[in-house]
Amino acid sequence: MSLDLTTYENLLAAIIVEDGIAVHDPATHELIGNTADSSTDDVDAAVARAQEAQKSWGALTHAERSGYLHKAADAVKESAEALAEILAREVGKPLNGPNARFEAGACEAWLRANADFEVEDEVLVDDESGHAVLSYVPIGVVGAIGPWNWPMMISVWQLAPSLRMGNTVVMKPSEHTPLSVQALVHVINQVLPADVLQVLPGDGEIGQAVSGHKDIDKIMFTGSTKTGQAIMRSAASDMKRVTLELGGNDAGIVLDDINVEEMAQELFWGAFINTGQTCAALKRLYVPATIYDDVVNALAKIAAETPMGQGMSEENVLGPLQNKAQQSIVAGLVEDARTAGATIATGGNPEKDQPGYFYPATIVSDVAQDNPLVQNEQFGPALPIIKYDSLDQAIEWANELEVGLGSSVWSADEAKAREVANQLIAGTTWINKHGAVDPRIPFGGVKKSGMGLEFGVEGLKQVALPKVTAL
Repeated sequence: MSLDLTTYENLLAAIIVEDGIAVHDPATHELIGNTADSSTDDVDAAVARAQEAQKSWGALTHAERSGYLHKAADAVKESAEALAEILAREVGKPLNGPNARFEAGACEAWLRANADFEVEDEVLVDDESGHAVLSYVPIGVVGAIGPWNWPMMISVWQLAPSLRMGNTVVMKPSEHTPLSVQALVHVINQVLPADVLQVLPGDGEIGQAVSGHKDIDKIMFTGSTKTGQAIMRSAASDMKRVTLELGGNDAGIVLDDINVEEMAQELFWGAFINTGQTCAALKRLYVPATIYDDVVNALAKIAAETPMGQGMSEENVLGPLQNKAQQSIVAGLVEDARTAGATIATGGNPEKDQPGYFYPATIVSDVAQDNPLVQNEQFGPALPIIKYDSLDQAIEWANELEVGLGSSVWSADEAKAREVANQLIAGTTWINKHGAVDPRIPFGGVKKSGMGLEFGVEGLKQVALPKVTAL
């Protein structure tokens, strides 16, 4: 690297501007720095550069592009602590636990995984009638639009497979967390050819300019269902390809044979990873009446004892909500549940004089299936636990919403768990864990949780064009 980017100060100095949009720490409201504000002209220029760069990038072999991804992973590893500190300050997530350092490490891991996947040509026919081969070729320019909850990691989910398959990438990060993605791209670009990977901070207007740009060939988007639907409409005009990972309201079903104390920690972190701000986190938990109180009490105890605070403090593992709007959503849903007669087993009363967008880890019991806290994705540290008497009823409740990203079944009997899992309508159903994504295992939603797959060889194929050559 030409510049030491292993310290927070150097890396931040490389990406902030003197005059621009101010970015603040959601835990303290302190100014972190100013980010550039892109224009639609900047989008046009970036796409033009990406088109030109794609010609030589796409002409490289898989081995050559994989080599670049490993170099990018090396660069991320060297700057991992600086990247984690930017995440801790901008997103609010603590350094420790499944948070900032974990996310920086995941960026390295996903880059290496995508570098090492083998994409082989598939011989379809090879006999006296002829010979046909299915291969995968670059699409062109990929527009990647990311969220604020895992800004670096999800950016790598988008850029790593796209680059591996010979595309160039123009990224638009969330306006809430532009510095994280710019820092990541700046680190990676120390080892990539010019204009292969570019980032354009800005508001929704820039996102619309990217998603609707005539010279962008594919959109990858992670975010709300509403925005995903708008992107689909925009992409329809020129039949732009899309991969959409949209909102979820993941259900978990506990069976009556579990050891509550043994599974309580896994249940808790399935829901509260990244302080609940995860698309595929456990958002509503169905528990049989026979062990209902035991599960509620065990999770309430963990929630009350888990340290929450400013991200740079080493002891914390839960942080603030990233922005005020999300804090208001969580608080409103919990208050609506309380008003409707639900019990707040722990949490639910944020400190009014505390700076930052904090909301305490909250367990809500005695809550009905039709309550808004159950029906709507809270995307924060508040878990509703719904009592059931019939397993068939729990499965029906789990499946009745319009989303289907992830789900989970919790049981000591693997065969029984699989039987229930096969009845749940979701892109992924985990058993005795939740949200445990793996770069080798394809991931995507059904219903209004999106379309397309990410991760693994299948994810690589979705950022490429299938091409058949037949003799």
